[in-house]
Amino acid sequence: MIRRIDVLSYNNALRQLSPMWKSSFAALMFLLSYTVHPVLQLVITLWMMSWCILHAKIPYRAYGLLFGTALLFYCLSVPALLVEFGHPAAGEAGIFRISGPPLPVYITAAGLERAGELLARVSACMSCFFFLMFTTPFSELLQVLRRLRMPQIVLELMLIMYRFLFLLNDAAHGLMLARRLRGGRRGYKARLQETAAMTAALFGNTMHRYYGLSQGLLTRGFTGEIILPPYTARPVPRRYAVRAYAGIAVLALAQLWLWLRG
Repeated sequence: MIRRIDVLSYNNALRQLSPMWKSSFAALMFLLSYTVHPVLQLVITLWMMSWCILHAKIPYRAYGLLFGTALLFYCLSVPALLVEFGHPAAGEAGIFRISGPPLPVYITAAGLERAGELLARVSACMSCFFFLMFTTPFSELLQVLRRLRMPQIVLELMLIMYRFLFLLNDAAHGLMLARRLRGGRRGYKARLQETAAMTAALFGNTMHRYYGLSQGLLTRGFTGEIILPPYTARPVPRRYAVRAYAGIAVLALAQLWLWLRG
């Protein structure tokens, strides 16, 4: 999936927009996503999805697959938000209750409300991250961070770790392909042993390729600092700027109206 994201970030319809503008827009929308009403958070989610799918021309399947995969981590936390053990407190009626276990298990309306609010916030924040991830290549993000005075050592570590992800992906893909060609092993115990062996082989193979990467940097004249290409400012078409600023203004006014009303 990381290769698909990298390809889409270089070949989307918003590729030529200023990376600083896209980063500022995503950061501002993230702050709004964290603070506004849950209804407006759902609006932000749909709006940022439209920026990726309609404006940037990101395929529905790629966006939906990544968004759904990220929501799996939210689903893992839902039981901790919903399920209560013991007896409901005074004035707190459980809408679903199981009295069979030693401690009664129940779900309250307050738990459902918390889970819904968290889902709206997580979806809105993720949509802002996905907008920046799908529309801006990693190299341009490093240029933006450098322009924001990020320490050079942090940028170099980020660049090396990003490259290391591709090495790890290639090594894992090669091992999985070799396993399939050899037929693999059958049985639960045999698969566990094979998985442990593949993990050890993956670590050794990846470290070997990382050593090759470091040797390649030295042979190319690495002197302790990776020189990043200079930041190049690019204009933002007026139609995109008007849509972005108008949307932010509408969201801010809607949140102000909800505050005054509540």
